[in-house]
Amino acid sequence: MASPMDAQQSVTGAQIIAEALAAQDVKYMFGIVGIPVIEIAIAAQVAGIKYVGMRNEQAACYAASAVGYLTGRPAVCLVVSGPGLINALSGMANSNMNCWPLIVLGGSSDTNQETMGAFQEFPQVETCRLYSKFSARPSSLEAIPTVIEKAVRSSMYGRPGACYVDIPGDFVNRMVTRSDVRYTECCLPRPISLADPSEIYRAVTALKNAKQPLLIVGKGAAFSCAENSIRRLVYECGLPFLPTPMGKGVVPDNHPNCVAAARSSALQHADVILLLGARLNWILHFGLPPRFRPDVKIIQVDICAEELGNNVKPVANLLGDVNAVTQQLLEQLLNSSWKYPSNTEWWKTLTTKMRANEENAKVLASQTSVPMNYYTVFRHVKEALPENCIIVSEGANTMDIGRTVLQNFQPRHRLDAGTFGTMGVGLGFAIAAAMVVKDDSPDKRVVCVEGDSAFGFSGMEVETICRYNLPIIIIVVNNNGIYNGLDEDSWNEMLKSGDPASIAPPVSLKPNARYEQIMTAFGGKGYFVHTPGELQRALSSSFSEKHLPSLINVMIDPQSDRKKQEFHWLTRSNL
Repeated sequence: MASPMDAQQSVTGAQIIAEALAAQDVKYMFGIVGIPVIEIAIAAQVAGIKYVGMRNEQAACYAASAVGYLTGRPAVCLVVSGPGLINALSGMANSNMNCWPLIVLGGSSDTNQETMGAFQEFPQVETCRLYSKFSARPSSLEAIPTVIEKAVRSSMYGRPGACYVDIPGDFVNRMVTRSDVRYTECCLPRPISLADPSEIYRAVTALKNAKQPLLIVGKGAAFSCAENSIRRLVYECGLPFLPTPMGKGVVPDNHPNCVAAARSSALQHADVILLLGARLNWILHFGLPPRFRPDVKIIQVDICAEELGNNVKPVANLLGDVNAVTQQLLEQLLNSSWKYPSNTEWWKTLTTKMRANEENAKVLASQTSVPMNYYTVFRHVKEALPENCIIVSEGANTMDIGRTVLQNFQPRHRLDAGTFGTMGVGLGFAIAAAMVVKDDSPDKRVVCVEGDSAFGFSGMEVETICRYNLPIIIIVVNNNGIYNGLDEDSWNEMLKSGDPASIAPPVSLKPNARYEQIMTAFGGKGYFVHTPGELQRALSSSFSEKHLPSLINVMIDPQSDRKKQEFHWLTRSNL
């Protein structure tokens, strides 16, 4: 409560915004300043909020959204009007699709110039309604804290997502008396809801009657901090489980019940699937044949009622918080002392398939030829990674193969292209993760594994990483292209035939690009790697330099590919 003397002080709009954000326990702000939002960033720092200046609004928005996922509370992306906000829309859409809390603050043209063709005038509030849960402009300085409280609350409650608050340029430096401002207290933590007991009974009955059960752990389970209850469910009920990419680590990947190495077989033959915070979208092939049994029984746990029944009608609709609902299931299952037997034909089938797939991957990983393939690279990376590091990954084969090889042992320790399949998120996500670990676990490292194409989307954020001296190791798996490329000899030979714009394969990039020199240009450590031995030494050196960012540019065979797949990765529905 302000003292009577403080209450009569004048405050600017920038101060009100910063104080309102701090009151809602917002700790991080990412952005690019300019007219009219510079003073907001300064006021945020005064209010105790950490400000990270980025090089592109897309990356800033990706970073802010990742903080929401990692911590459960939104960070802020601060952008200028018009083009600045438009650049951030990709991050807002990505946040909404991934269901991560995020606040975007956008400067806009002055209120008294509206419709006059003001500098960077754009219908920002209306535009952001397509990309967010909530989009509003405060009617006055006095109303700013109320609008910010609602934005923060809306970003976390129900299905989390992006929220937008529009700040007219003339609001930023305008002053009002503090006593006139409608300050609000911090919103309550998101409410925890339980599933209908009758639906719990249906779910438990289906599980007990299953001959080939499967538990799928999604990133919604990670966001819900459901790791302890889900680990109990796996340990005490003996269920095989499959993590989605960002569900990895909720239960450690090296747990004997993890059947990720037999993913296709597990999905195709399971007769009862318990879906914990994952959606039957393209990532899980819509729950439809041929990737699933036509008669598969789905038990669906989700915080959003509208998601229940999407694509496949569940045998049990468990609407509620993943952690709370898992505890409800556990109580019923453990009271009846039920445990899925470990000697079933289902376990034998899964184990046989896992061993065969692991053996195929091991053969590829053991190759010592130069240039290296993906599996050889990831074998050495896997051996070097600390168990508690956060892995960020993006790219085509780089992300897909890395997901199968690089293990996670803790929840919320893997970030990737996600539900929206967004390329360019890697460095923004890594910066966000590094800011969080610097505060909570200063000895933890962030490892950002990038395809060379993916790195190109936000490579200039290397300067941001060096400017803030963040504990990030970037590994660029460089095959000279998108999906695949050309080696240097083939490229030079091709150039003799004419203009590359007319003849170069659209997927090709410049061979042997020296991405590591971007890192050294800003004071970090760079490594150019061709052989397994060089890769091992670069990894060892990077991890020993605890407070120096590094980039390892790993040249691989331009035609390297993933091992043969039973199904194409992208299921195309015929419905």
